[in-house]
Amino acid sequence: MNDSSWKSEQVLIVGGGIGGLTTAIALAGQGIPSQVIEQASEFKEIGAGIQLGPNAFWMLERLGLIAPISALAVFPNNLIMRDSITGEEVTRIPLDDAFRKRFHHPYALIHRADLHNVLLEVCRKSNLIRLDASQKVVDINEVDGSVAVKTASGKAYRGAALIGADGLWSTVRQVVVGDGKPRPAGHITYRAVLPVAEVPEQYRWRDMAFWAGEKVHLVLYPLRTGDLFNLVAVFHSNRYEEGWDSFGDPAELHERFAGTCAPVQMLLNKIESWRMWVLCDRPPIKEWSKGRITLLGDAAHPMLQYLAQGACMSIEDAVCLADKVVAAHGDYAAAFRAYQQARYLRTGRVQIMARVYGEFYHAGGVAKELRNMMLGARTPEDAMAGMDWLYGRQPELMGETTAAA
Repeated sequence: MNDSSWKSEQVLIVGGGIGGLTTAIALAGQGIPSQVIEQASEFKEIGAGIQLGPNAFWMLERLGLIAPISALAVFPNNLIMRDSITGEEVTRIPLDDAFRKRFHHPYALIHRADLHNVLLEVCRKSNLIRLDASQKVVDINEVDGSVAVKTASGKAYRGAALIGADGLWSTVRQVVVGDGKPRPAGHITYRAVLPVAEVPEQYRWRDMAFWAGEKVHLVLYPLRTGDLFNLVAVFHSNRYEEGWDSFGDPAELHERFAGTCAPVQMLLNKIESWRMWVLCDRPPIKEWSKGRITLLGDAAHPMLQYLAQGACMSIEDAVCLADKVVAAHGDYAAAFRAYQQARYLRTGRVQIMARVYGEFYHAGGVAKELRNMMLGARTPEDAMAGMDWLYGRQPELMGETTAAA
């Protein structure tokens, strides 16, 4: 189809998180309508802070979203790694003019809910995007050149295609890939947010800082222009609970962090209530599309958080997918094949490297000494060179290889 009449048919998007809403915005930017179907009772994000690397900003620039997101973000001065036992600095990467010049964009820290709210507001203002909450998808069928969906409440939807942006425990993935549950990594994450007044003045850094230790690490960084601080404690554990929002066990937390330095102990003791979840991912796969149905973000390539790229990869996915749909002139099966072909090696590399970094951060003994020695010897230029593959310009994602619609 070389005319644009195909754009009159809506695309169904299952999942109203960061990936799903960004996809709706990217499609709307190309004149393609969508229906977002969310199973929760309202469109909102749980969790706390997330990090946005320059690679996400390349995409936000294409979507015209840099200004509203930047207004709610903190732009840290450095990425700093410390030893959790001695407290000594192991390495720092300045996020200064040299960093921005190399990658053309900054590194940002933002509350997950703030990012989501910006996306949600854009979606609500668009006459090409419809949003339905409280709709749990229970049946998906590709019929007569379209995709039909039914929800638990009995509602039916039909669209030219369907995008599963429904996260780690994706319902759509079971239709497309059918590989069961994700695999637990044996790592537990506890998250909490502190008002700035609760953080001793000497630790109110405008940095993304973390203390790395044997099978544990603690992250501290500011949010909302410094009014809040995000704390993330990670440790190895065999405890396993599905879901993202369970209350944690402070006794286990403190037991795992026993022996860490005074700043780490002090920050842990500041928290009265922690939210916890079990970290899971999946092995990378090459194909996550089936006809007019495809996957996006964590539904396609869930990853551990050690490269801080989960949200960034879903934002990249959204822009790439919209480009491929336009290039294929509405041949969704072809577009989805082209999209996964363009994405699987990059997202697979991030999945694999996130696991590697998790082991790297949690090293003990000789491995820890080698890590500290290697990182301590790096210059900022060395560090940035090692980030080129992740943060550098990706021509495939800049619309430079997409045929004109």
